[in-house]
Amino acid sequence: MLFTRTLPLSFRCIGIHQILRNKTMAGVVDSSSHVRWNSDMAAFREEFAKAKHIVILTGAGVSAESGVPTFRGAGGFWRRWQAQDLATPKAFAANPSLVWEFYHYRREIMGSKDPNKAHIAIAECEERLAKQNRRVVVVTQNIDELHRKAGTKNIIELHGSLFTVRCIECGNVKEDRNSPICPALKDRGAPDPDAQDARIPEEQLPRCTSCGGLARPHVVWFGEGLDRKVLEDTEEECMKCDLCLVVGTSSVVYPAAMYAPMIADRGVTVAEFNPEETPATGTCKYHFHGPAGEHVPKALAKHPSEPDS
Repeated sequence: MLFTRTLPLSFRCIGIHQILRNKTMAGVVDSSSHVRWNSDMAAFREEFAKAKHIVILTGAGVSAESGVPTFRGAGGFWRRWQAQDLATPKAFAANPSLVWEFYHYRREIMGSKDPNKAHIAIAECEERLAKQNRRVVVVTQNIDELHRKAGTKNIIELHGSLFTVRCIECGNVKEDRNSPICPALKDRGAPDPDAQDARIPEEQLPRCTSCGGLARPHVVWFGEGLDRKVLEDTEEECMKCDLCLVVGTSSVVYPAAMYAPMIADRGVTVAEFNPEETPATGTCKYHFHGPAGEHVPKALAKHPSEPDS
């Protein structure tokens, strides 16, 4: 069964709303308290020191701290559109030129964006713990590859990558890091509301190198199913982990939003790092309120119990 980005289809099996309700009623979120979450970093660090298999779920918030636009929420527009307006099969079928301008802009700006302290802390933690036979794996909703740029090796990209394309005719998938991706898109994609649409003829848009068909970004759009292998690999990691961090995700896009509650329902500690409460906050043992770049490096720093490298 495929999962889409818009509907929690698998929740018929795991009862996610019941999980959320039970955790909240159990007092994980105490609405009578001024501070409704547990932010005991020292206690979290002790659990981190004992963990052998850590899953880190990341979302747009961690990339936003590197200056990557999210195109969501107040002011989150590219020209007159938000991501959910253009990141759909219907939008591409109706106006592939416009959708490619949007993705060309997103590809090009990544040349000026660097991993932030949270990305780097995660990558350094993975490398350090690997020497102790401890596993760290990142499961990300982000398509910008900043985790890879930071040095993360064990990574599952739920929604694909900006730098991969797929033919809509033959299905051929290939990496493409050309800048611009095709001559017709050079200097196109300006985000200003007054920018004119390029209206590039379809034959001048990115084409398949195998059959010559029209190529599209190889990313998961709203309403599309995620790759089965990606889902299976993610589920396996979530079922094996003994600690989970949720970093910079709104916990509203499925299936990614279901993983933290599923892990918590196994009795595994989940720690959320986010500047806002989310629908998953009530399932988390810890919530660290604020920028990921502030809290994640502290959380994943070398523990005194770790051996010298």
